[in-house]
Amino acid sequence: MAAKSRFVLQRLFNGLRTQSLWLQSSKSTSSQGRPSSLSFRTHTCGELRSDHVGDKVTLCGWVQYLRQDLFVILRDFTGLTQILIPQEESASGLKSALCDLTVESVIQVTGTVRLRPSGQENKGMPTGEIEVLAENVEIFNICQKLPFEIKDFVKKSESLRMQYRYLDLRSSQMQQNLRLRSQVVMKMRDYLCNVQGFVDVETPTLFKRTPGGAKEFVVPSREPGMFYSLPQSPQQFKQLLMVAGVDRYFQIARCYRDEGSKPDRQPEFTQVDIEMSFVEQAGIMSLVEGLLQHSWPPEKGPIKVPFHTMKYEEAMRDYGVDKPDTRFNMKLIDLSEVFSASDVEFLRSALSKPGGTVQAICVPGGAVSTGRSIWLNIFDFLQEDTTLLSHLLEALDSGAPPHGGIALGLDRLISIMVGANSIRDVIAFPKSFRGHDLMSRAPDSLSEEELNAYHISVKWPTKHERCEEDERK
Repeated sequence: MAAKSRFVLQRLFNGLRTQSLWLQSSKSTSSQGRPSSLSFRTHTCGELRSDHVGDKVTLCGWVQYLRQDLFVILRDFTGLTQILIPQEESASGLKSALCDLTVESVIQVTGTVRLRPSGQENKGMPTGEIEVLAENVEIFNICQKLPFEIKDFVKKSESLRMQYRYLDLRSSQMQQNLRLRSQVVMKMRDYLCNVQGFVDVETPTLFKRTPGGAKEFVVPSREPGMFYSLPQSPQQFKQLLMVAGVDRYFQIARCYRDEGSKPDRQPEFTQVDIEMSFVEQAGIMSLVEGLLQHSWPPEKGPIKVPFHTMKYEEAMRDYGVDKPDTRFNMKLIDLSEVFSASDVEFLRSALSKPGGTVQAICVPGGAVSTGRSIWLNIFDFLQEDTTLLSHLLEALDSGAPPHGGIALGLDRLISIMVGANSIRDVIAFPKSFRGHDLMSRAPDSLSEEELNAYHISVKWPTKHERCEEDERK
């Protein structure tokens, strides 16, 4: 089986190694050496300016447009460059190769930078003053017909974007979102490690069931009847690290919850998980203010500190939710007295109940969701089975310092920064609304033989049970 898999993969990769076509016009001189960098290119498609006029450059990228057999617009993650197709008879082979390209084919072009003719500049394009006169081209991959155009103005359904995510990620907006996310995370690591002395610690993904909270994903083991669970968060591990004397911990943590997907929620998501010893609530809040100030993109404008704080009771009273949108000062107004004599049945019914009120409705909005906790080694597990937490309880009796922490929803935070409607627009390979990967078609079924290795058999739901499950969803 392994040998067969290796053979299939080898054929796949060999098929992707498209035979390179190298055509050189008679005007070009002998090929110059590669630049002393890790890339084929000398420049990116978005960086050439009038200062580069006369330079011989090598660019790599995707064909964005083909224009009247005169130009090729080449694109990479930085922008666009216009490639001028030579029209001389002596360069007919090069012209033919460039004119026969399909959109989204991947090529390498070497040529000389020159100013565009007067009146042909494109002021809306950062590289619009120049063009590159092609002298040779290497074709890496010819693109076949695509399910949609890679243009930002072309509207695609979300399901189509998810199915062909590797194409959707080529869009300039998705490129910007992912790069901004990377920059923010890098700055967060810098602040926590280099400014505040935190330690980045990876915690296990295969864990055990945690009492309470959301439903967990279960992972079978090869031991009959024994299962792992994917952690909802690293909560237990970060407390154990405080007991271990790590003092200040953080992690860009992957978390898993088996619940329905929403615009701001995924079955798997990322938290900036933080815990520190010998701290009170004010210290945690000050840390988060500094963290966000340090990592906030300058182009998004400054953020003001200290942040406005609000008690839970106040939020529920004035806004009706525990993550209120305070930008518009739209608070709930108690209209119980106004409707006290109302004949409307549902209003009378509401007011007749203990504590019943009638309030005006505000429009809820987005907010950064965080979870904050201060632990003083006092636990009340109510009716939960504490044997599932015996390791943690034992640790907390082994010299545990007072400690506190917070978890910032990274996906939600980045989506607010870029103004995305859904966190799926800031995650490279997100799940659909139903929690499926439409690209790879996960989750997938296993054969009976594969299930037997884990001592598992599938009990298929009846038609009635399926209908009930659909109603719950």
